[in-house]
Amino acid sequence: MPLISSDFKPSIPFRNGHASTIYSALLRKPVKPPQERERLILPDGDFLDLDWTRKDEPRDRLILLLHGLEGNAQRPYMLGSAGIFSENGYDVCAVNFRGCSGEPNLRFRSYHSGATEDLSAVLQHILKRYDYEKIFLKGFSLGGNLILKFLGERSELTRHITAAAVISVPCDLHDSLIQLNRPANWLYAQRFLKSLREKVAEKQSRFPDALDQGGVDQIKSLKDFDDIYTSRAHGFKDALDYYQKCSSLQFIESIATPTLLLNAKNDSFLGAKCYPEERCRDHAYVHFESPRFGGHVGFVTAGSYYY
Repeated sequence: MPLISSDFKPSIPFRNGHASTIYSALLRKPVKPPQERERLILPDGDFLDLDWTRKDEPRDRLILLLHGLEGNAQRPYMLGSAGIFSENGYDVCAVNFRGCSGEPNLRFRSYHSGATEDLSAVLQHILKRYDYEKIFLKGFSLGGNLILKFLGERSELTRHITAAAVISVPCDLHDSLIQLNRPANWLYAQRFLKSLREKVAEKQSRFPDALDQGGVDQIKSLKDFDDIYTSRAHGFKDALDYYQKCSSLQFIESIATPTLLLNAKNDSFLGAKCYPEERCRDHAYVHFESPRFGGHVGFVTAGSYYY
């Protein structure tokens, strides 16, 4: 039952995974809904910026949106989602991860694929301040991995989530890294690496005792970044320890929240381990849909909104 037979079939140009990925990331121009920014102070004194889309009349449903690696609440996929949910009776809270809202965060640490403590802090804030009858989660790529991990950890907060949807998820982080290191993905990897290196250089200038310039200079690949910065800043032994502990694949079986996982078969960021068909085949809660097309967060349709 939870394996969904997909009927998604875009127009011919977007049946190419790279075409749909690149167009959706760089050329898509969704209408930006009205947003109001709220700064949430975290338990460790750092902050997250939350971009809210709300109507004047009170609503009983909220959806939290979580972006991908080096994304933010202003990315086309986030704005498109915020717009369609706002038009259909939801308040929308688009979360900018630490250091992703246009201003460096305050701590040496930042965000990563398994930082469920920050999602928990957002939920605790919302439950304390607002009175929503239903709360939904939607995450893209890294944000989707984080949501699956959060739901599988089954914390006290999980019971407040009505349902979730996760898109283009690297369920096995190491497998996804291997794919990004392939020659066909060189441009994507370099784009991510350039942004990450700029951020870690800024961190080094403010926290020279935590990371010296020599460490920054050694970052030549995404794995180097995770070995030298991500693991050191977030308490992992090394990159492989981080990938093992934070990959959502191992948490799927424990999920007890209705969840949709949507991964395109032609997503060049994802390897075979990122398509958990067997884990979902008899799952009571996790529904897995894997259309032939869609690329990475690139499910282009002819209308205003994506599939």
